[in-house]
Amino acid sequence: MTRVTVIVVVLAFIWFCACRAKPNGSKNKKPKQVVPDIDCDVRAGKINLPEFIARCPAHCKETRQQVYGTGVFASISSICNAAIHGGVITNTGGKVIVRKMAGQNIYKGSNSNGVRSLSLPKWRESFVVSVGKPKKDVIYPSTLDYVPSRPTYVKTSQNEGKSVTTLPPTTTTPDVPTTTPEPTTTPAPTTTTRPTTTTKARAAAHKTRDAGLRRPEAGSAIRRQPSSPVGPAPQSTDQDRGHKPLLDVTHTKVEPVDAWKPEANPYESGFSLREPEPVPRAPEPASQGDPNCKVDLAFLMDGSWSIGKRRFKIQKDFLSEVAQVINVGVAGPMMGIIQYGDDPVTEFSLRTHSSSREVKSAIDKISQKGGLSNVGKALSYINKQYFSDANGNRGGAPNVAVVLVDGWPTDKVEEASRLARESGINIFFVTIEGPDDSEKQNLVEANFVDKAVCRTNGFYSLPVNSWFALRKAVQPLVKRVCDTDRLVCSKTCLNANDIAFVIDGSSSVGTGNFRTVLQFVANVTREFEISDTDTRVGAIQYTYEQRLEFAFGQYNNKAELLNAIKRINYWSGGTSTGAAITYAAEQLFSKSKPNKRKIMIVITDGRSYDDVRVPAEAVQRQGVIAYSIGIAWAAQDELEYIATDPDKEHSFFVDEFDNLYKFVPKIIHNICQEFNSQPRN
Repeated sequence: MTRVTVIVVVLAFIWFCACRAKPNGSKNKKPKQVVPDIDCDVRAGKINLPEFIARCPAHCKETRQQVYGTGVFASISSICNAAIHGGVITNTGGKVIVRKMAGQNIYKGSNSNGVRSLSLPKWRESFVVSVGKPKKDVIYPSTLDYVPSRPTYVKTSQNEGKSVTTLPPTTTTPDVPTTTPEPTTTPAPTTTTRPTTTTKARAAAHKTRDAGLRRPEAGSAIRRQPSSPVGPAPQSTDQDRGHKPLLDVTHTKVEPVDAWKPEANPYESGFSLREPEPVPRAPEPASQGDPNCKVDLAFLMDGSWSIGKRRFKIQKDFLSEVAQVINVGVAGPMMGIIQYGDDPVTEFSLRTHSSSREVKSAIDKISQKGGLSNVGKALSYINKQYFSDANGNRGGAPNVAVVLVDGWPTDKVEEASRLARESGINIFFVTIEGPDDSEKQNLVEANFVDKAVCRTNGFYSLPVNSWFALRKAVQPLVKRVCDTDRLVCSKTCLNANDIAFVIDGSSSVGTGNFRTVLQFVANVTREFEISDTDTRVGAIQYTYEQRLEFAFGQYNNKAELLNAIKRINYWSGGTSTGAAITYAAEQLFSKSKPNKRKIMIVITDGRSYDDVRVPAEAVQRQGVIAYSIGIAWAAQDELEYIATDPDKEHSFFVDEFDNLYKFVPKIIHNICQEFNSQPRN
């Protein structure tokens, strides 16, 4: 009996110790991301990490810390001001993710978001900045490892091939490796639930018309026989398997014990803290991409049930091959994908992946959403939400949207496409197995491709006869989307003009009213996108004589241009409007770029001492669109002679200078309406 009691006590003690040894909870809680703060003057090269997250303070723009490069910055640049320059954060500060990469031979300067970056011929290390939102299950270091401001004494061992730091007076210790492992990623367990619906097989010729079934009536929401809501689940095929992501052991790294790893508990590992482990490799630098194809490219992939799983896989393979051919990278094309069915869903944004390898890996993980083929909804979505700074829209790169559609859309696309084009989005359509003549009566919207694409000249549409021939469209499509000179929809009414203001500086205007006129000029200018490649503005002031205040392209930054307008000095004198129009043609429009719309805005408060009709007709024959704005004593007949027909759209009169501001929206509206009504062939 005593022996049994002793055994029971011993077993109870062992059980108690085992319970105490268990970690708290059956699951390891995900460590919370701690974001370290940095100052405005911290440079990327001063932090000894290949990738990290940090929080910038407010008002860094005012510190004028130097930035070198555009998009990709030299590591001697201020992190926070580089983030403001790139549109990642505003001047109010915020979280950013910094990723180091190899140095470049040249860094181009530019002016963006109020931060002027400088050019640099060469630097040993670069970095890119993105929005400070880590990917799922990625934890960045909570503290930053700064490079010492003064170097320590270093001895280099020839035998061991590593540095040894000598710390006075006598202690010698090996350096901690300066390469920090990539952020630790914990693969989240995923469970794939297959839909209980059955996708009707479309066998050899998969369309329902080949099975003897009729299409829905015209205007119907369903364009092909959808999957049955009940019935046995579809049999899995080789192409349908593999939805569950596998652990990528090729990128698994063994970290040194002293490396940062919040979930590691050395007291439970069973290993000594001093046990050495292999040093991890540095992360691969971000791909630069093809600089001859610098576009922001969004694919709208068809996820409707009418495709079926096999053709959805063909669509994914097509997108993977496109990503490989265009060579995705931060200095070249950036690629994102939206899947549409009943509603559009972002699979990944333009800034999510910076190499073709990453894009292809992300495409492999996309699963079919199902539903209808609401292309119009998807086009409205990319216009309003997708092409934004937060999603990686770079501003200087053309916006391109490629729509992949099986058959035809189940909603109307014309209005959504028009608004997208007016926003500067170049829309391409790849139509696979489009409607034949017998099916066109069932379309929700006739001629939907011509109503959607950027231009109807055939450049923006690629019809494909069969899903199994889709691969042949890769090279033709890539060649077209990379031909940036032909992406004409990147030009909008706000970024494709040469605008000349011809300003009356006669004695009848007066100093106070002249300042009001300049405010009107500034208000109109403020509505346009100003740069050497966008809208350019020039100004002439006239009395009996003429004076060029500034020429096209003299100020390629909106802030500098508005300051130049403000600095114009009132001249005073007579009124020779006709001579001023001729002067504008010679000094400004003769130097206009061929791809710019030439617009002249004449502002006067009285009748001209010379003839205005002949000079106005001459400048209009050169392709100049002329607007006339008369104030107080201006002659109505002269205003109509100056203005391009129809007069009511190009000529305006106001009785007082203080009412000039009322015409700003009207002028902008007319300029844009005229631009958007141009033929699309």
